[in-house]
Amino acid sequence: MTTTMNPGAPASLQGGRDASAPVLDVAGLRTHFYTRAGVVKAVDGVDLRLGQGEILGLVGESGSGKSITGFSLIGLIDEPGRIVDGSIRFDGRELRGAPPAQMRALRGNDIAMIFQDPMMTLNPVLRVDTQMIEAIQAHRKMDRAAARTRARDVLAMVGIPSPEERLRAYPHQLSGGMRQRVAIAIALLNAPRVIIADEPTTALDVTIQGQILYEVQKLCRETGTALLWITHDLAVVSGLADRIAVMYAGRVVETGSTADVIGRPLHPYTHGLMMSIPTPETRGHDLASIPGMTPSLLKLPQGCAFRTRCPRATETCLQEPQSVEWRPAHWVRCWHAGEPEAR
Repeated sequence: MTTTMNPGAPASLQGGRDASAPVLDVAGLRTHFYTRAGVVKAVDGVDLRLGQGEILGLVGESGSGKSITGFSLIGLIDEPGRIVDGSIRFDGRELRGAPPAQMRALRGNDIAMIFQDPMMTLNPVLRVDTQMIEAIQAHRKMDRAAARTRARDVLAMVGIPSPEERLRAYPHQLSGGMRQRVAIAIALLNAPRVIIADEPTTALDVTIQGQILYEVQKLCRETGTALLWITHDLAVVSGLADRIAVMYAGRVVETGSTADVIGRPLHPYTHGLMMSIPTPETRGHDLASIPGMTPSLLKLPQGCAFRTRCPRATETCLQEPQSVEWRPAHWVRCWHAGEPEAR
């Protein structure tokens, strides 16, 4: 086992992509919220790397800091929140502390975001074509006719039937699944290098969710767009992502290939998430659950934040664990990584 400061690094990526040149490189990211009750350490030392065309699943339960991580990457943290430390490098350029004008030029162009609620992207009083044309012309010198053609083509690309008809529609005239496809299309309009997707299929039924996951994965493979898929559902990313990073209480506790994290989880939290997923074998039986509640980010337990819920916890866990490369490209932050659950 070896220890370094960058557990977010991918090994060899699919399709011959170069792991040595990440399109997005995040190191030591800390985003804190200064409230009357105290300092909320929502993101507390996160390392992530994302290669061209790679899909990285960022997994964690509510309050783990995964969404705040996504918002931090594109400068969407408002007061009382503040990025207090760390580096965010996009294509070799440092984004932390970048001027607002530079971030506005970047968002929706080189880096795009898909929100959980498509109405955070869509204006309810404007037709779809108006919104898509504006999104293109904000970053490209393109006349309205050419922009409209581009919008129609991208709608077709994400699997929307009769795209010309959908362009003339208002958001309220579309189903929830169709609105989310439009939001995905808007994210793709300017051929971004990176897309950050914050639980975009959570509110959709399983059939529509599966269709959108397939289309997003296919588009990333075809276009070389890197995707950070944020979710609470480990089962979703198991069939989507190349690699998985598991977050707990503001920190990444395990990172590795999807096959390793799903098939050979090292952290007890990851193991608990896996055991809570329904399978044909668990039909008719109670699902396992992780005992206790996520700790308050205002006052985390001493040492390992998971120790109060962990079946492997010992006195050693009163000390903070460091990220360790347990096996090649499989990192874990745990004193008892890989040990049996019963102690």
